[in-house]
Amino acid sequence: MFSDFLRRLIAPAPTPLSDPDARLALGALLVRLARADGDYAAEEIAHIDQALVARYGLSDEDAVALRKDCEALEAEAPDTVRFTRAIKDAVAHDHRIAVVEAMWSVVMADGVRDEEEDSNMRMISSLLGVSDQDSNAARLRVTRR
Repeated sequence: MFSDFLRRLIAPAPTPLSDPDARLALGALLVRLARADGDYAAEEIAHIDQALVARYGLSDEDAVALRKDCEALEAEAPDTVRFTRAIKDAVAHDHRIAVVEAMWSVVMADGVRDEEEDSNMRMISSLLGVSDQDSNAARLRVTRR
């Protein structure tokens, strides 16, 4: 279903993504993070939906539909390193910082922050070109809400 999109995303010189494609790619990254521990929990799904509503001004129904597309894309996407680097090359830095903040909200959804999640956050943030300081600031914004 997403093979053409993925081919364009991981091309040697990807073009900037259109807004709908960026939504899919960044949402799929949230899904990938939530699935990383093997427990794709209802709290994480709810936080992904909330992030999509807040980030893109979607209705709840549209956010659920987008998340379902993101789940399908994530299942077809290449390894995290290639996928994340492709997003970095195709998505503006400000949007990537906002995604790191949404990622932290997914990580913190169950109230537990484990080593695996921290490791994934460090790797993904770095691959997105977001500094540790910016990632930490994003985490603090999420935990202070």
